Order: sequence, then C-alpha cells, then structure tokens
Amino acid sequence: MNNSKQTFVFSFLPVIAYWYLEANYPVKIALIGGIVLGILEIVFEKLFFKHVHQISKLNFALLILLGGFSLMEEDGVWFKLQPCLSMWAMAIYMTYKITKGEGLFAEMMREMNSDETRQVPSFVMRSFERNIIILMFVYGAFMGLLAVLAPTSYWAFFKTAGFLIVFAIFSVIQIWVMKKDLKK
Repeated sequence: MNNSKQTFVFSFLPVIAYWYLEANYPVKIALIGGIVLGILEIVFEKLFFKHVHQISKLNFALLILLGGFSLMEEDGVWFKLQPCLSMWAMAIYMTYKITKGEGLFAEMMREMNSDETRQVPSFVMRSFERNIIILMFVYGAFMGLLAVLAPTSYWAFFKTAGFLIVFAIFSVIQIWVMKKDLKK
C-alpha cells in the first residue's frame, strides 16, 4: 500500500475509534482515545511524509481545543464539531484567496503544471472554487447539525464514507458544469 493510501485509511481510524469507544465506554474514555489517535495521526504524517500539512495542523488544533472542551463538559458534542469548524475555516480561507486574486486551487494547479497551454481557464477554476466553497459551508453546517442532533454512528458515517460519497457526486456534477463552461 503506498503512502497516500496508508494516510487515507489511517485518517479514518480516530473517527471509527471514537465511535466505538463512545458506544461502549464513558464519554471521557472515548474523548481521550480520539485525542490520542489524533496525536498518532500527526506523528504518522510527520514520520512518513517528513512534514505535517497545514490542514492537518488546523484539524489537530481543533481536535485538541474541542476535545478539551468536551472533556471539561463530559459531552462529546464539542469534539464532534471539529469537521464543521474545519470545513468552515477552509471555506473562509478559500474565499479570502479568491478575493485577493488567485484562488487556492488555481494556485496549486499553476504550481503543479507550469505549462500555460495546459492550464484550466481561470473562469472555470473560479466557478469550481466557488462551488467547493458552497459545498464546504453546507456540508460543514450539516456536520454541525449531526454533531448536535444525531447519534455518533451517523456523524462517523458522514465524516468518513458519507463525505466521500457526497464529494464523488459533487465531482461528477462539477465535471459536467466545467465541460459546459468550456463550451461557451
């Protein structure tokens, strides 16, 4: 299994462990387990990739902060708000990048492919980034509602496989929109 697949699989473990622990043990045990696995995820990323991505650092900071609140309150809701706040933070950052000129994905595409003839047109990238921002705000709100109103099993599903399913559907629709935009 290559490093990206290992990281992908390993990133689900804290969520699955939290869900299992919360279902079988007091909330305090589940929170400590989730936080410890979050720490291990950061260590894993540092060891295998020799650096920790910015989004991983943000997620880890939120995990520690919200996990601490949850431990003080002895309620896992704070801990489960992490995906909501993380998605909103990312959406706000992407909105900031677009308002300052070049969007985050356009910048990444340019850095990965210096050949100007193979670049996606800027109007298409702006549309794509705008739609990703909307998806992140809406899905973040959905995850916040799940954290507060739904059982942890629903939250765990939509934080992992559910998000992948939604993102796959979004991607198919987005490809269709991009093709339509390019024909204009």
